[in-house]
Amino acid sequence: MKSTLKLLTLILALMVFNCGGKEEKKKEGFSYQQKAPTEQTQKKEAAPEKVPASKRVDLSNKGVGPITSVALDSNIDQAMADKGADVFKKMCTACHRTEKKFIGPSPKDILDRRSPEWVMNMILNPEEMVQKDPLAKELLIEFNGSPMANQNLTEEEARAVLEYFRTL
Repeated sequence: MKSTLKLLTLILALMVFNCGGKEEKKKEGFSYQQKAPTEQTQKKEAAPEKVPASKRVDLSNKGVGPITSVALDSNIDQAMADKGADVFKKMCTACHRTEKKFIGPSPKDILDRRSPEWVMNMILNPEEMVQKDPLAKELLIEFNGSPMANQNLTEEEARAVLEYFRTL
């Protein structure tokens, strides 16, 4: 029994000396410390951020449709804008909010980002616009594939809505 106990003590002592004397390499695992940027992450940072279509400014695009030219007076025609507000409230508020993004983009400051012709063509001809106009295609993607419904407005009604957008 004493010899077995001595043997077990000797084995245990050898195991302690063999295991405890070496420094093991630490495996790289999860760490809270920030690592130095790699070449790949530096390239990502250098690339400019892509501006969403709803925020992008493109005043040269006139869109696809019947409207090729719109002359805007420097003064807002308030009677026309009031008529446009009524049309907007009846036909457009299911998908658009004046102050914020909803199902569709907000019309607030739209004329700072789009030409009047593009806006009217989008109102009058939304199906063809999303098929042929690159910006309208991007907007369709940005707004989760929700196409703008054709409300079958007349050019006069669309022009009134455009005048209303100038007041927002």
